[in-house]
Amino acid sequence: MPYTIDLGAGPAEEDCAQLGRSPDFDTLNVLEIESYRSALIARFGVPPEGCRFTIIPNHHDFGCYRTLGLRVMSEDDATVADYAETVEEGLATWIEAGFRAPVRYDGAAPVVEHADPAGIVTAALMTTRPATDGTFPVPGFAVLHANLAAAFPAEAAAARARIAALA
Repeated sequence: MPYTIDLGAGPAEEDCAQLGRSPDFDTLNVLEIESYRSALIARFGVPPEGCRFTIIPNHHDFGCYRTLGLRVMSEDDATVADYAETVEEGLATWIEAGFRAPVRYDGAAPVVEHADPAGIVTAALMTTRPATDGTFPVPGFAVLHANLAAAFPAEAAAARARIAALA
């Protein structure tokens, strides 16, 4: 029987848009959800066939906020069950996926660091890229970079072009 796991609006230890408090909440909320989906893909890979990421609307007295969910269509598949169990823990911080927070909340108003998810993925690909000799400065970057490059080929091409322009 299909079910959905609520993964939250972003990494557990990070600030995120607050319904009724953050200006332009809807835009920030969607940006953070899409960024979190990409960060989870960086860390855990693309969901296997039999599950997929989805946006869950949560209706509240102040309006609607969204969280990221993992929709599991078949719990009989061991690959799906393993992926669901692994991703259910989510991330504590953006940096676990090589990401910078898409929005900064350290002042009076939120500051958008990257306005679109593609730019966030491209930046993460650049952060996690290998050195010219093919080695990674942080061993975990190899997995993050490979997962992102496989899932987001256009962003991987953009990152390679930006890296080449720096050389």
